[in-house]
Amino acid sequence: MPELPEVETVRRGLIPVMEGQRIARAEVRRPDLRFPFPPRMAERLTGATVTALRRRSKYILADLSTDETLLIHLGMSGRMLISGAMVGAFHHGTGLPVQALEGAHPEPLKHDHVILDMEGGARVTFNDPRRFGAMDLLATGAGHKLLDGIGPEPLSNDFHEIWLAHRLKGATPIKSALLDQKNVAGLGNIYVCEVLHRAGIAPMRLARDVTRAEVARLVPLIREVLAEAIEAGGSSLRDYRQADGELGYFQHTFRTYDREAEPCTTCATPIARIVQSGRSSFFCPQCQR
Repeated sequence: MPELPEVETVRRGLIPVMEGQRIARAEVRRPDLRFPFPPRMAERLTGATVTALRRRSKYILADLSTDETLLIHLGMSGRMLISGAMVGAFHHGTGLPVQALEGAHPEPLKHDHVILDMEGGARVTFNDPRRFGAMDLLATGAGHKLLDGIGPEPLSNDFHEIWLAHRLKGATPIKSALLDQKNVAGLGNIYVCEVLHRAGIAPMRLARDVTRAEVARLVPLIREVLAEAIEAGGSSLRDYRQADGELGYFQHTFRTYDREAEPCTTCATPIARIVQSGRSSFFCPQCQR
């Protein structure tokens, strides 16, 4: 499932073609994804202008001129694809000059579930083969069941050592504690594995046993790893693509994730793998204690 860096990368890719643009036509091609679509979704989106594109945790939020917000969750395999729009000097994924693609849109595919034709000529398509994604409409500024109880954004000033130390007091493994969205928003399995390696903390350590000095190191390391991943366009492992169709490449710099039996980049000890709460944890038995 896309984590914070992937969702942030998609949001940034959508800004040039969506923010400040009117949705000339919305097409909803099925009644639901993970949840049913809201009533009259196509009608409510058509004619609305996207006033801002925000992100909260792993969700994209498109504020509309109608005082509603379109909530988008990519799920396991969801992708937001752009066609018929300029991305730099050439259209990514084709190498063709922009002029050759202006106004050109591919025929909708089987798993193209929501299509937004923007007034500027771009088309934004939500494609989701596994249908674990979600879209909903809510009053702008209102709460939503998918957003309730989410902790602070790790790249914001609300996330700091005092907050994290307060949350890491239980008998939960530190890996699980950092994955808990109530403690910090947007972190997933990939980036928690990478953060814990840089911090020298084993994923099975209990959260309450993590020292205050280690917590102080965790906060900037979380920001560091996320910032590097965003700069790299996220991590492409299976289904994830950027909005322009390009792959992210942070996976090429993984220190532990998905590197079982490969040498640690710090000490050359083979990376180990265990299963915690049904998820694989990758770590160095020598560097992480």
